[in-house]
Amino acid sequence: MNEEETLQQIAHLRREYTRGGLRRKDLPEQPLELFEQWLRQACEAQLPDPTAMCVATADEHGQPWQRIVLLKHYDERGLVFYTNLGSRKAQQLAANPRVSLHFPWHFLERQVMVLGRAEKLSMLEVMKYFHSRPRDSQIGAWVSQQSSRISARGVLEGKFLELKQKFSQGEVPLPSFWGGFRVHIEAMEFWQGGAHRLHDRFFYQREGEGWKIDRLAP
Repeated sequence: MNEEETLQQIAHLRREYTRGGLRRKDLPEQPLELFEQWLRQACEAQLPDPTAMCVATADEHGQPWQRIVLLKHYDERGLVFYTNLGSRKAQQLAANPRVSLHFPWHFLERQVMVLGRAEKLSMLEVMKYFHSRPRDSQIGAWVSQQSSRISARGVLEGKFLELKQKFSQGEVPLPSFWGGFRVHIEAMEFWQGGAHRLHDRFFYQREGEGWKIDRLAP
């Protein structure tokens, strides 16, 4: 297949979305209730990495950056993820806490988008989660100066073995450069695929103590 044929094939890739719909009468007053329901169904469907979400931030030039992280907790206060505090995303959030999250549950023909503001977690919250991780993951947090340039993978593997020996006895200490963020929800959009590209989209936005809900055109 030549390049032109490949491009034509890509242009014509599509399928109908027929797994279900989303109607206003089925919407709860609080978006987190619908998110919890959809996340539970994504887990029950045994989707790969159902808690994987794209985190979008912007740098000082307004250039957006995206990466996939795992959701580790959520409640009425917001959605939580952990990272190296020296990473690109952490540095960008320190300068501009506005953030967008995206959950792509393709098999269920669903997407959830979150708009909000990120704030750093307390040391107590970070320490509690850090020590719940597998030991090798704790050591891995020490190894990587996330987003920094390295010459080869062997550098990481050598450092991991060195630190595994160093921390062979006792508890792995929490790195000072490792932490997490809570994204306080300001808006959420729920997308359910529909036949003939007539998708269902509902946008929740904070309004006073409650939420305003709008249906959006697909």
